[in-house]
Amino acid sequence: MARAPAREVKFSNLEKVFFPKTGFTKGQMIQYYLDVAPYLLPHLHDRPVTLIRFPDGISGEKFYEKNAPKFAPDWIKTHGVARRHEAGEVNYIVINDAPTLAWCANIAGLELHPFLHRIPHLDQPTHVVFDLDPGEGVDLRACARVAFLVKDIMDTLGLKAFPKVSGSKGLQIYVPLNTKTNYAATASFAKAVAELLEQGHPKLVVSQMSKVQRRGRVMIDWSQNNVSKTTVAVYSMRGKRDTPTISMPVTWPELQKLKKISTLSFSPAAALKRLKKLGDLFAPVLKLKQKLPKAFSPSAVPAAAPELKVYEAKRDFSRTKEPGPVLGKRSAKQGGRFVIQKHEATRLHYDLRLEMDGTLKSWAVPKGVATEPGTKRAAFAVEDHPIGYLKFEGTIPKGQYGGGTVMVWDIGTYELLGGSYEKGDLKLQLSGKKLKGEWHLFKIRSEDGKDVWLIAKSGAAAKPISARQDDSSALTRRSMARIAKDNDAQWQSKAR
Repeated sequence: MARAPAREVKFSNLEKVFFPKTGFTKGQMIQYYLDVAPYLLPHLHDRPVTLIRFPDGISGEKFYEKNAPKFAPDWIKTHGVARRHEAGEVNYIVINDAPTLAWCANIAGLELHPFLHRIPHLDQPTHVVFDLDPGEGVDLRACARVAFLVKDIMDTLGLKAFPKVSGSKGLQIYVPLNTKTNYAATASFAKAVAELLEQGHPKLVVSQMSKVQRRGRVMIDWSQNNVSKTTVAVYSMRGKRDTPTISMPVTWPELQKLKKISTLSFSPAAALKRLKKLGDLFAPVLKLKQKLPKAFSPSAVPAAAPELKVYEAKRDFSRTKEPGPVLGKRSAKQGGRFVIQKHEATRLHYDLRLEMDGTLKSWAVPKGVATEPGTKRAAFAVEDHPIGYLKFEGTIPKGQYGGGTVMVWDIGTYELLGGSYEKGDLKLQLSGKKLKGEWHLFKIRSEDGKDVWLIAKSGAAAKPISARQDDSSALTRRSMARIAKDNDAQWQSKAR
């Protein structure tokens, strides 16, 4: 029988001061996590975690650690999740035991931010979260008032909700489900609640992310209910203030009192003392089974099709107006629609997309499709896109995957003259508004042993594209500059 790897954690720099105002040290931070482990670990179990590391304490630089460091010992459990902004995976740490928790604390992982789902069910959140964030000019008391508005709706729906202070400025309301659902359903539900409360209490509540709109009001951040988002763990320490604070469960009667006072905060020592007295107030969040209203059931709000999982994982649909990950109708036709989008992101390039099997098979063509016979251009295969992307034109917000300006450069239909996608060889007849003729899209094996796609003009030469045509949308005749200025097809706010 193979032996389990030794789990020895060597601690370092225990006397390093992490919170200068109080002299709270790294050693004290590690000791807190060891003491709180029995209460914390059940809430982290099988959830990929992002660490926020403070190597030099809160007065130094902090950074988000998503990928498990290369120096992590072999016994640290990880789980791969598709990257949002590029190819490949992120190997998130999974904290299922005290040694892993202690190791994370020793590398200055002061804050722990898990996903709302457990592995391997990456599209099945176990609860809904309402993150209440006070804007400029309001305090925690306003958050408490909004928390009770959320509670009133949950009570009406027969759903139990559990509040906690975030350890920063706001509050978070957890609605446990622990039943079959998906992020499409939970996000739709949370958004509907946030917008309903904004309509009923416009001077107190806002559901948009704009900092200008948030001034004097409390934002209900429903977008946390997303496959790519993490939320600070219950019992996690925070590095937001001069003194260490804890993300801590509270009771509804305590929040009722908070309407009259301005603060509700817990130090590590106070948190541990409270846990010994009251136990884990969030224990029901782990097991209580509840279902969302039928309008938000998985069947009513289907999850992304498997073919579009990578597309979905790379995007935050609360910020971008790109089409959702909805599978189109499959067709047996030898062809379909195509689009070429001019895309000014990190670098200017052109995206070729072919309708095929309910999605758009997609390639990034840096130099664009050639019009001269025999001219070959590199075509880099990217994730499948939804059919709705055929007419997507506008701007993708900065900071999002592919952030920049998108033009529908050409659009039309194509006929498959020969070959197949599976074979990596497609002979195409394009009938677009700009491009007409035959092209050959095929795979070759590069010198380093990797498959590389190329697209070449075949048959007769196509009509050359003038500079004016190149900067004119096939849908709207707008230039790239005009599309960028109009700033449409985008979620309204750029700020978070």
